[in-house]
Amino acid sequence: MKKIIIGVFTLAALASCKDSEEKNTEKDTALNLNYPKTKKVDTVTDYFGTKVNDPYRWLEDDRSEETEEWVKAENKVTFGYLDKIPFKDDLKKRLSEIWNYEKIGAPFKEGDYTYFSKNDGLQNQYVIYRRKNENDKPEVFLDPNKFSEDGTTSLSGLSFSDNGKMAAYSISEGGSDWRKVIVLDTETKEVAEDTLKDIKFSGISWKGNEGFFYSSYEKPEGSELSAKTDQHRLFYHKIGTPQSEDKMIFGGTPEQKHRYVGGSVSEDNKYLFISARNSTSGGKLFMMDLTKKNPELNTIIDNEDTDTYVIQNDGSKLYIVTNLDAPNQRIVTVDAANPSPENWEDFIPETKNVLSPSTGGGYFFTEYMVDAVSQVKQYDYEGNLVREIELPGLGSAGGFGAKKDADTLYYSFTNYVTPGTIYKYDIKEGTSEVYNKPNINFNPDNYESRQVFYKSKDGTKIPMIITAKKDIELNGKNPTILYGYGGFNISLTPSFSTANAVWLEQGGVYAVPNLRGGGEYGREWHDAGTKMQKQNVFDDFIAAAEYLIENNYTSKDYLAIRGGSNGGLLVGATMTQRPDLMKVALPAVGVMDMLRYHTFTAGAGWAYDYGTSEDSKEMFDYLYNYSPVHNVKEGTKYPATLITTGDHDDRVVPAHSFKFAAELQEKQAGDAPVLIRIETKAGHGAGKPTSMIIDEYADIFGFTLYNMGFEQLPSENTELKD
Repeated sequence: MKKIIIGVFTLAALASCKDSEEKNTEKDTALNLNYPKTKKVDTVTDYFGTKVNDPYRWLEDDRSEETEEWVKAENKVTFGYLDKIPFKDDLKKRLSEIWNYEKIGAPFKEGDYTYFSKNDGLQNQYVIYRRKNENDKPEVFLDPNKFSEDGTTSLSGLSFSDNGKMAAYSISEGGSDWRKVIVLDTETKEVAEDTLKDIKFSGISWKGNEGFFYSSYEKPEGSELSAKTDQHRLFYHKIGTPQSEDKMIFGGTPEQKHRYVGGSVSEDNKYLFISARNSTSGGKLFMMDLTKKNPELNTIIDNEDTDTYVIQNDGSKLYIVTNLDAPNQRIVTVDAANPSPENWEDFIPETKNVLSPSTGGGYFFTEYMVDAVSQVKQYDYEGNLVREIELPGLGSAGGFGAKKDADTLYYSFTNYVTPGTIYKYDIKEGTSEVYNKPNINFNPDNYESRQVFYKSKDGTKIPMIITAKKDIELNGKNPTILYGYGGFNISLTPSFSTANAVWLEQGGVYAVPNLRGGGEYGREWHDAGTKMQKQNVFDDFIAAAEYLIENNYTSKDYLAIRGGSNGGLLVGATMTQRPDLMKVALPAVGVMDMLRYHTFTAGAGWAYDYGTSEDSKEMFDYLYNYSPVHNVKEGTKYPATLITTGDHDDRVVPAHSFKFAAELQEKQAGDAPVLIRIETKAGHGAGKPTSMIIDEYADIFGFTLYNMGFEQLPSENTELKD
């Protein structure tokens, strides 16, 4: 198995390429690229005395015929351009070839059956299979490919009762975050009762075999895809009763008003733990003793200053994961009778590396991020280190979870050149064996990843993993995708992408920096990229691009920047601040209007990272200064831009991308195309069918290479356009 090469290195600059040579600077007029005329409406908002024009606000109305017609007109131009890229079909063919391999998920035991997911290769959705004995032929339990004819209805959650005789699964239609929940008798596979509706941002947590807890909002007034939702509530559904009789457990009152509420039942069914948050970071934590007839709500954490949750219990002894007084997280213990922080005792103390723990088979498994690479240790219930688990290489390991009585568990391992492989782990013996290694038409031995550390604008050291062919020539002409996120405490750790494998085959470079705002180095690293320090994230990304150029991996003529959601904001801010730095920009489902993001769906919950334009004049000025929609300037030459979004995205509403596209198309001074690709019956990304994903990547890679000057795929050793 190919190992990642980790280490700081600096490669001497080789012969520089000619800046003006072999560039595609002229828009291909044969493609007849004429943007639709987007009307402007005189809409002005006053922010602390500053009047801000918002001429394209009408595009926020996702139910209007005008918006629908605008989407159709933009897609006509976009697909007219993309369909004429000479090698797009070759890319789609190769993507389909490499994607067409059997993919199997880790097995898990429920009742009398062992369940697992599998995709034969190009199926739009994974199928859930099961069998009673290891030698039995698996039978289909759930086939989401039959949920809808076009594959756009996906399975988004599956949970079983304690005895495994009942299952509840949730579905997403068209990529929406709104869910329906269907209850099955697992023996007959027949629907057991009416479908539960209007459920959002929710898990399904069973209380024994009687029923389950779930969360939802009141149905918003206006558009369910864009209207604000900020009153989340926790319900209990008893099997055999209508949803209208479900009992509200938490929320629904001014004292209990929170944007995100979740409920989780302990494995022994003794406790219900309730999290209540108003933002994506920090929240309150409560508990109920379910053994009592009328359980009271008891408080564990009564403020939103920390991220804290209960990971396990041993009778009345609670094991709690927290970043209270521990930015990199620790595990503490406390008795359920007095669970407040003053009674906590350290179980696994904080270290210099970020902790992400799980449990299984009577043990704790602590995954640490060491410069974004996994290290896993096993502890017993007394807090004693049992062993460090030997991983197959340097990369990302995950999935060390199982029930308390399990003898084995399954974990996955991957990195940028190693397809995800599942290992079976003997919990007592500490030995691993390959359970499933994908048979993919890609040779990882031809590629390698190297980790470098570079300095950002303020001198902060930032890690970045660069993946490319082993024999890459550092001549400044390698097509390169720089991918980033930098927010919400999310860590970008090494993982294999089937689509990116095709990019690497083209001689492409794929570079991923671990920007501030992420979780790679704990809460302090996260906070360093939030609110009034958000510019740090953009500076880190710009410095990554400059590193790649200075070290001749690429040049500005062969560099593309890419990111989605908060990463879409990253791309939008970077390309408006430094339009000279890259040839192509690929913002996906991005947060582009930083003055109004909090007025849509649950967007106000992102305020921990962003702040809002209503907080103060200082916060408004800061947001206004980098908001992509508001920083597109007349007379500026912007890079070739392909904006991607989905018409059913109710997390980052597509109006963000609509308005950004309209601004760019109006003000672009250069010849590079500015296109928006709007997928219909698609949301923020989860559950997107395979066919749709392949089409999208063929368009993205095709657009990128074509605007870097390629007339044919680089793997065919063709010359660049004049």
